[in-house]
Amino acid sequence: METTSIQKAAKLFGVVFLLVGVSGFIPWHDGYYDQLLDFSGQGAEQLGFLGVNILEVVVHLLYGLAGFALAKTASAARAYFLGGGAIYLVVWLYGLLIDLNSSANIIGVNDAANWVHFTLGVVMLGVGLTLGRQAEPAGSA
Repeated sequence: METTSIQKAAKLFGVVFLLVGVSGFIPWHDGYYDQLLDFSGQGAEQLGFLGVNILEVVVHLLYGLAGFALAKTASAARAYFLGGGAIYLVVWLYGLLIDLNSSANIIGVNDAANWVHFTLGVVMLGVGLTLGRQAEPAGSA
């Protein structure tokens, strides 16, 4: 059975999310680990500008594993992108609506992370809609 473009894309996104997740444990500045465990405001700064905490880092690792697990079939890979994109847009809205310096910020996001979540949401939905359509059997609607 041939691997479709959307399955390949799910594996690629899986690799990227795993790399992002692992890099979340690398200290990028002084005091990083204390901030990585902060669940009540802007957390540590991954790559020096993206707000994260341990919860978000673990979610990135899980998204990476899900990319590989759901790349087994085209329909599962499509669900990975559509569901993941929708979730990232919800996280983006959450980040816009809360006070980033309050206890409502349980994932440690900042403005930069919010816009990365928006971009990921749009890209993942776009991949799911475009490559997912290409993977549909002929004659399906």
